[in-house]
Amino acid sequence: MIEHAPTILLIGLISAVGIASYFLTPREASEAGFFNGKDPRGLAPGLWTLVLSQVTTWIFARSLMTAAILGFYYGTPGALAYAAYYLSFLTGGLIIDQLRFRHGYQSVQSFLSDRFGGTGVTCYNFVIALRLLSEVFANLLVVGGIFSVVIGANLFGGLLSTGSIDDGGGLAMVVLAVIGVGYSMLGGLRASLKTDVMQMLVFLAVFAIALITLVMHESFSFAAIVSAEGKSGALPGWVLLGVAFLQVLSYPLHDPVMMDRGLIADRRTTAWSFVHAFWISALCIFGFGLFGVQAGILATEGQGMQDVWQQMFGPWVMVAVNAALIVSAISTLDSTLSSASKLVVVDMKVLPHSVTSGRLTMAAFMVGGLAFCFFGSQDLFAAVAVSGTASMFLAPVILFSLLGGAQIALWSYLVSFTAALSGAVMYFLINGKKAIGIEAMALMGVDHKYTALLYICIAVLVIGCGAFALGMRRKSAAVSI
Repeated sequence: MIEHAPTILLIGLISAVGIASYFLTPREASEAGFFNGKDPRGLAPGLWTLVLSQVTTWIFARSLMTAAILGFYYGTPGALAYAAYYLSFLTGGLIIDQLRFRHGYQSVQSFLSDRFGGTGVTCYNFVIALRLLSEVFANLLVVGGIFSVVIGANLFGGLLSTGSIDDGGGLAMVVLAVIGVGYSMLGGLRASLKTDVMQMLVFLAVFAIALITLVMHESFSFAAIVSAEGKSGALPGWVLLGVAFLQVLSYPLHDPVMMDRGLIADRRTTAWSFVHAFWISALCIFGFGLFGVQAGILATEGQGMQDVWQQMFGPWVMVAVNAALIVSAISTLDSTLSSASKLVVVDMKVLPHSVTSGRLTMAAFMVGGLAFCFFGSQDLFAAVAVSGTASMFLAPVILFSLLGGAQIALWSYLVSFTAALSGAVMYFLINGKKAIGIEAMALMGVDHKYTALLYICIAVLVIGCGAFALGMRRKSAAVSI
């Protein structure tokens, strides 16, 4: 029993967070609370509720593990590359300010409908629906991986590991999915906002324990961290940093979780929530990336990142590391499900406008996310790269339509959408080492998938902006018509 004490502690901590989430969740949800996060008096959340909710929904399990993995293989540049995606809070704040307070829209869909009609909205909804599904599956996948190691193999002799996804802890994922969807269906966005605060405070506590342990470890050296190039060399990390800078303008607009939180409070509160969320989340992500960087420094031939962590920290600190990952996964799941319900019921109007419809949507998205876990790709960064590339059709929308105020022809929007979606599919094929993907890399004259991704992003951006420039409707032409 003593040897299993750290595992039992981890289970107890996660169970306590799950139980607390149920107790914090409002039992009677109005439509305003379920879809828009209003309290019973109809008031929007305060600044720090919004900040902590923004941060915890973006510091999710997939992001933490991706930052660590990139740090492990590509050193500090890899960790920096992923942290750079959190500049999305600054660009997202700009987008929200322009959308709501300059143009007067209360949703992205209403703006796109005015500029590009139903076709434009359909293209957008398609991309963000895939984004939400990927968030569900990626976070559950991280949880499954953790539980297959610390529980499935160690405590119950493999009972919790199904083997269906490379021994990935299938039953553990199902249990967490039931917990997440259970309290999310009770209160929707209002429940997510209330539980996010508690979950973020728990995350910060356990993360601080792990980070202090890392920095105080006898093998830790800031000089070594700064010069670390990872197990595979630093160059791909620098390339990914370039990719992040290209995608960071459009990335927030295709994330309905961030956009939804930008549509519920007043202008000042909203603006500051994005600013504070940026620096807090960027520091946390880079800090977690250092766990991977340090593991890459210490790893011997054939050692994986998790193996090095076990040696570095021991079982008790690993409880804190794993707890941080799992708590962040729980927090992200409820936010993702609340945004999915709003997308389907309020924005797309596929189902009747009711709390029941929202709950049915949550259940459907959770089932879909679980299906991806068992039958989809397990490359965590691939989900970011593919959805980030697909989102780049929105970059010219932001530059020309939202910021520039220009009227653009529908064909330009469709060209940009087609280019971005084609680029996303191409990278998916390259990442999956499909024959057509390998041929595409040969035609580009590159030998690394991240270099190919950089070229794809540049091409998508050039094609999209070029199409928008050609499709811009001059004011004089509009008058003559």
